[in-house]
Amino acid sequence: MSCNNDENIKSCIILCGGKSSRMGRDKGSMIIQDKPMIKHILSTLNHQINEAIIVLNEQSRIDKYREFINPQDYTYPITFVEDKIKNKGPLPGIMTGLSYINSDYALVLPCDSPYVSEKYVNTIFCEIDNNAQAIVPYHDTENKLKTSEPLHSIYNRNIIPIIEELVNEDVLHIKGLIAKLDTKFVLIDNKKIEKKEFRNLNRPSDI
Repeated sequence: MSCNNDENIKSCIILCGGKSSRMGRDKGSMIIQDKPMIKHILSTLNHQINEAIIVLNEQSRIDKYREFINPQDYTYPITFVEDKIKNKGPLPGIMTGLSYINSDYALVLPCDSPYVSEKYVNTIFCEIDNNAQAIVPYHDTENKLKTSEPLHSIYNRNIIPIIEELVNEDVLHIKGLIAKLDTKFVLIDNKKIEKKEFRNLNRPSDI
């Protein structure tokens, strides 16, 4: 599938800064089907994006991830960055990642969603609208915001000041951010976008 955005730089931010308290161990480096979970996502992104920013919450984890992620395995450059504000959830991670991208928009993905497909990546990038600050998939037309998937969404880098303001006010719920933005919602219809794309692994029982 091609779209009007094919010639634009496509950036992806992968969030790995969580505590993984429910899983009990670092999720991105967990072995799923013979390789670390994050490498499933990185492989899917081959030929789909132009750059990836991996956000981790401390330098020691950056060093650990560099040991098993070989940049030569991928068709795009990978930048490892340390979360500027730690232990405040995904909002600061998105803010940190957006400050490093070389494009106006970036797809945000969590490191614990190994089932994201090339089709989804291509589809959501094709939904970019220069009038929107966010492109957000959702499940239920009756309540788009409540049933949205903000950690599989695209954000414009111009929202950095909005995130900073929310974090300074200790408003950390990511759907609170979406409510403040000019958001384009995209229905998860099980045709163009399938529900299985959003399955993530939070607990040992999910594996």
